[in-house]
Amino acid sequence: MSDLAKFTIKQLHEGLKVRDFSSVEITKEFLRIIEEKDKDIRAFLTLVSESALKQAEEADQKIKKGEIGLLTGIPCAIKDNIMIKGVRCTAGSKFLEKYVSPYSATVMEKLKGAVVLGKTNLDEFAMGSSCENSAFHPTKNPHDLSRVPGGSSGGSAAAVAADMCAFALGSDTGGSIRQPASFCGIVGLKPTYGSVSRYGLIAFASSLDQIGPMTKSVEDAQIVFDALKGFDKMDSTSIEAKDFGEMKKIRIGVPKEYFGQGLDSNIEKSIKEAIAFYQKQGAEIIEVSLPHTDYALACYYIIAPSEASANLARFDGIRYGKVAEGKNLTDYYFQNRTKGFGAEVKRRIILGTYTLSAGYYDAYYKKALKVRTLIKNDFEKAFEKVDVVLGPTSPCLPFKIGEKTDDPLSMYLADIYTVSVNLAGLPAISLPCGKIDGLPVGMQLIAPAFKENNLFITAKLFEQKHDNQ
Repeated sequence: MSDLAKFTIKQLHEGLKVRDFSSVEITKEFLRIIEEKDKDIRAFLTLVSESALKQAEEADQKIKKGEIGLLTGIPCAIKDNIMIKGVRCTAGSKFLEKYVSPYSATVMEKLKGAVVLGKTNLDEFAMGSSCENSAFHPTKNPHDLSRVPGGSSGGSAAAVAADMCAFALGSDTGGSIRQPASFCGIVGLKPTYGSVSRYGLIAFASSLDQIGPMTKSVEDAQIVFDALKGFDKMDSTSIEAKDFGEMKKIRIGVPKEYFGQGLDSNIEKSIKEAIAFYQKQGAEIIEVSLPHTDYALACYYIIAPSEASANLARFDGIRYGKVAEGKNLTDYYFQNRTKGFGAEVKRRIILGTYTLSAGYYDAYYKKALKVRTLIKNDFEKAFEKVDVVLGPTSPCLPFKIGEKTDDPLSMYLADIYTVSVNLAGLPAISLPCGKIDGLPVGMQLIAPAFKENNLFITAKLFEQKHDNQ
C-alpha cells in the first residue's frame, strides 16, 4: 500500500479501473502520509479529511458503474488562493484567515471527480519566491528541511514532492509554479495566458496570473491541463485553444542571455548536459537571442505591483476581512490594512501605487508596458526559427530559510528566467534535470502561445529517455 502515494495519475487511474485498489484506500494513504510528514514540512493550511473521504466514496461508486475519467478518484491539493465552495480560503493572509468561499473556481468545477485533500500554503496573496511570506508559517523543502520550497506555490510543490498528494494546482504570476517545481524536483506547467479560467482565483496581477498543474510527471501535467483548459464565460480573458498538431522535428532555441552572470555554474553544467542529450536524440539546437531579457525583471516589478495595488484595494476590513478597529473610517482602513497585510504585500502595494500615481504613470508604468511589447516581440522572432526555447528555471539552488528575507532584491532575482514568460503570455514547463548535492535542478521549456503540445513532446522525450539511461 505504501507505494500507492508514489504512483503517477496514470498509474492510479489504471489501478482504479481494474479495481486493484479503491479511491478510499488511496485517499486514506495520502492522509496518513500528511499526518506523518506535514508536521515537519507544513505544506497545508487547511485539511478537509472528512470531505475527502466522502468524495472518494462517491468516486468509487462512479467507478463501479464504469463512469471513470482520468482524474476520477485521484487525490489532489489546491493552492489556497483558489476558491472551493464552503472551504476556508486565506490566500496566505491574516486578512482572510476566517474567510469561507461562497462559490468554487471554474477549475474546481472542471476537476469534479478528483478528491480534494486540502488547501496548501503560499506566500501572502501569491507575492514571493520562497513560501516564507505566508502569514501563518513557512513551508519547508522536502529534499532538505532547512531550505525553502520556492514560491509562491511552495505548499503545492512540497505536497507533490513529499508524496502527500497525486497532483496539485498552483498559480503562476511571474514563475510561482515553475520556480517551486524546480526547487522541489517536480513538474510544473504555466499554461498560455487565457487557456485556463482565472474565475475564482484571488487576483494578484490580472494580466499575468495563470492557474496550472504541479505533478510527478510530464504526462500527468498534460492530463490535468487537458481537464482544466477551455473557454469560460465567467472569465472574459479565457479562450478556447486551437489544436496545432504535432511537431515534425524538434528545434530547440538556446538563448545566449540565459547563460550569463548570476547563473550557478553547476546549474549551467546540468542545463548544458540536457542540451547535449537533446542533440544526441536528433533535435536541432539553435542559438537564439532575447535581447530585452535584462529588462524583464524591472518591467515585471512595475506592472505586477501596479495591478496588485488596484486588485488589493478591496481588502479594507469592510468588504473583506476584519483584523482591527478604528476611531473613524480613515483610521479603520489604516488599522486594518496595516495589521492585515504582511511586509512584502505592503512593499508591493506602495510600489504599485507610486508607479500609477499622477506624474509617474508615464515615466514608469507606460514605459514598462512598452518594454513588455519588446519582450513579446523577442520571443515571436525566436519562434520563427525554433519550436521551444530551453534554459534554466532558476539561477540558484533552493536557498536556506531566512537567507534572503532581509534582501528582497536578491529574492526577486530568483525569478529572472521566469517573469518574461508571464509578460509575453506564453506557456512554459519546468521539469527536473538532475541534482546537485541532493538538491533538485529544474530545466525550463518555453513554447509559442497555445502550443503546450510542443512542451509536452519535448519534455517527455527528456523525461522518458534520459531517465532510462
